[in-house]
Amino acid sequence: MRFDPLYMLMMLPCMALAAFASWRVKTTFAKYAKVRTHSGYTGARAAQLMLNRNGVNDVAIERISGFLTDHYDPSKKVLRLSPDVYDGNSLSAIGVACHEAGHALQHAQAYAPLHLRSALVPITNLSSNLSVWVFFAGLALQIKPLLIAGCALFAVGLLFALVTLPVEWDASARAKRELLTTNIVSPNQAGDAGRVLNAAFLTYLAAAFSSLLTLLYYLFRAGLIGGRSRD
Repeated sequence: MRFDPLYMLMMLPCMALAAFASWRVKTTFAKYAKVRTHSGYTGARAAQLMLNRNGVNDVAIERISGFLTDHYDPSKKVLRLSPDVYDGNSLSAIGVACHEAGHALQHAQAYAPLHLRSALVPITNLSSNLSVWVFFAGLALQIKPLLIAGCALFAVGLLFALVTLPVEWDASARAKRELLTTNIVSPNQAGDAGRVLNAAFLTYLAAAFSSLLTLLYYLFRAGLIGGRSRD
């Protein structure tokens, strides 16, 4: 396939948003990593308190290596926190820890979008590996069913990215409520803690935007929108 200026033109906004989101997360985390919480709680302790307050007592909290590698593993009911978050008592640390605890609460309370996202993971992994090969085989051979199949496979990734948005937003909303309710942060720190959580959400928004524009490009190249297929 030859170089396509249209693809680059469509991807430039995605790359710009992704770069901005990454910069925003890093700078926001670094800024509020210097601000100690009102309570002095570490990320691990804040997450544990949040879980206990909501009756979730079967989730383990573990330290994991890396920077911002924090995540909740629903298959093993383990909340894994990076060293800066696990041991840190900054607004950044407790914001990230409580966000991940929010996912544990979603799991315990059968939050539907989380379960849908979990169900989509294996399908998305498979479709993301196949979509490009199927699509460009269809494009090279001019086989319409392959083009449609490639677009459909990529659409699974877009669905996953869209389902992720409410999951991540809800986890942050739960964290914001708990941070104040449990007095982990003072009222005048709540806004700053919220900025840490909002910055992280930008990365998921950027991913969804990129998936949408890529799918539109595929559909255009396949001739499914905007006229006949382009070779």
